[in-house]
Amino acid sequence: MGFFDLFSKKEKKETLDNGLQNTKTSVFSKIAHVIAGKSKVDDDVLDDLEDVLITSDVGVNTTRDVIHNIEGRVARDKYVGTSELNRILKEEIIALLATDGNTKENKGFEIPEGRRPYVILVVGVNGVGKTTTIAKLAYQFKAEGKKVILGAADTFRAAAIEQLDIWGQRIGVPVVKQKMGADPASVAYDTVAHAKAEQADVVIIDTAGRLHNKVGLMNELSKIKKVMQKLDADAPDQVLLVLDGSTGQNAYEQAKQFALATEISALAITKLDGTAKGGVVIGISHQMKIPVKYIGLGEKMTDLQPFNATEFVDSLFSDNYPAALYAPLPYAHGNSLHGKRTPLHDDIDELNNETYDRRYHHGVLQEPRGL
Repeated sequence: MGFFDLFSKKEKKETLDNGLQNTKTSVFSKIAHVIAGKSKVDDDVLDDLEDVLITSDVGVNTTRDVIHNIEGRVARDKYVGTSELNRILKEEIIALLATDGNTKENKGFEIPEGRRPYVILVVGVNGVGKTTTIAKLAYQFKAEGKKVILGAADTFRAAAIEQLDIWGQRIGVPVVKQKMGADPASVAYDTVAHAKAEQADVVIIDTAGRLHNKVGLMNELSKIKKVMQKLDADAPDQVLLVLDGSTGQNAYEQAKQFALATEISALAITKLDGTAKGGVVIGISHQMKIPVKYIGLGEKMTDLQPFNATEFVDSLFSDNYPAALYAPLPYAHGNSLHGKRTPLHDDIDELNNETYDRRYHHGVLQEPRGL
């Protein structure tokens, strides 16, 4: 591995760590509260941990699966210390995600041999970052040496066509388009036809972001697929659903609705850098049994990353997180420290929009009042 490969890997990790910072701080503050003053994982700790995961948008069913697996380990090992909880959580969540098709082998911007053009149909409601995600995908595929063509099949909004056209000009990728109100299937057909004529490697087609009428959406997407298959029997190769991670469980509801309208083969979860709800990535993938293909961690073109379950969970439950989150406040007589919180705890509470009224006795964190 060369110097630039190492640098790129380091830069990618920093982007991931920074993008998940809000979620990480929120989760760790809650876990710190769960294990404070306790040495072993028992039923009380697991009950509290269940609440932590649910309130971190991991989802009820996914949380129950994780807790059930940890309960099995505790029963088998007889004694599990709270210091081991972080490692066990990581192992169980990674194992859970692996069963949903999330593997380390997700290269993200590589396409299978013999598939030219590789056709990606992008779906999702307006406002989730769909157009921006398409632009980032195109940029990174192009950076990998692929010839990319975009299709503006969201013909119900003039702004959608215009936005995609502007992005195409910025990144130097052609956009196949028609006027507003044109048949989306016709645009998709023209895009695939043009890609074949130009011997393009990748086709990315935008679709209308409507969910108010599932029957209409289902019919529209079905028609787009059938029309493309007149040119390429295997198209589309991927149906990518884009979700806004900052909406938490609402993103899961959107995923369920789209799954009723069309077959979804992969997920792109955006806007994780501005939210403490990053746990939704775990829950949506597990409950939908659909792999996460990409995660959005910022505004830069390279901030859209291929999802790697191990790297994601390692970052979210980093062993290098400040020990101050786990440690009780120091105890001292007088007015300097006794009964007072550190600025770190204040920052955490502000981030979570929570106000903990905690009291300390001889350096041990007590249960908050009023909860």
